[in-house]
Amino acid sequence: MADTTVSYLAFDIESVADGELIAKIRYPGAGLEPKAAIERYRQELRDQYDSDFVPYTFQLPISVGVAKISADFRLLDISVLDEPQFRPQVITQHFWRGWEKYRRPTLVSFNGRTFDLPLLELAAFRYGIGVPGWFNVGAKSFEQYRNRYNLDAHIDLQELLTNFGSTRFTGGLNLATNLLGKPGKMDIQGHMVQDLFYEGKIAEINDYCRCDVLDTYFVFLRTRVLFAQISLDEEQGLIAQAKSWLISKRGQSEAYRIYLERWGDWPNPWK
Repeated sequence: MADTTVSYLAFDIESVADGELIAKIRYPGAGLEPKAAIERYRQELRDQYDSDFVPYTFQLPISVGVAKISADFRLLDISVLDEPQFRPQVITQHFWRGWEKYRRPTLVSFNGRTFDLPLLELAAFRYGIGVPGWFNVGAKSFEQYRNRYNLDAHIDLQELLTNFGSTRFTGGLNLATNLLGKPGKMDIQGHMVQDLFYEGKIAEINDYCRCDVLDTYFVFLRTRVLFAQISLDEEQGLIAQAKSWLISKRGQSEAYRIYLERWGDWPNPWK
């Protein structure tokens, strides 16, 4: 019987700006409504940078997708936390309690070291959620879960592909996924989440999050080939299993249906 123990949790987070916090910290006394404060800040960012993406310190998690992965790298399940309420404090609590529940599996992300995890850590700080297992500051520095090079605790795939920030990974997760023949970014991209949230399109945000989790999983599998933990043939077998899982679940999520419609197989140059 196949082992269903969760050894890895591949995750992705979507977040929105906290208008009340922005109004209080950046524009005290201006009397701005939350949305107006957000839009003023976004305009300032556009004027100064190429992006209007609000720093994570002013954001709240509104969608976290998690893929459960076995020790032999099989996709077991994907869930979106606190569905359908999507309350930031409950999402945060479920993420950290889930990590403990599954006995602290290795976290897997793409650029999670600089965004996803800091946001979830700050959310735990904001909501008063104790995470002593993650903040194991009493351990030796190289054994602490937050140590940048502790791959038993957290595998940031972008860190791996850039030799821990030695280069820039221009193209991001979308590029890495497309190299493997998978859809990558489709109808929604990260910079659209704030406006989709304004429009009440929470389902669309969560579908986007699910697709990013799938992309992260497939990139993770290819890094296991790089590490020679699995062969290329074994990776392709795991991808086929994941596709079968998606087919079985496509009636439960629009995201899976769309992902399958745009599915591509890796163009194997060795055949």
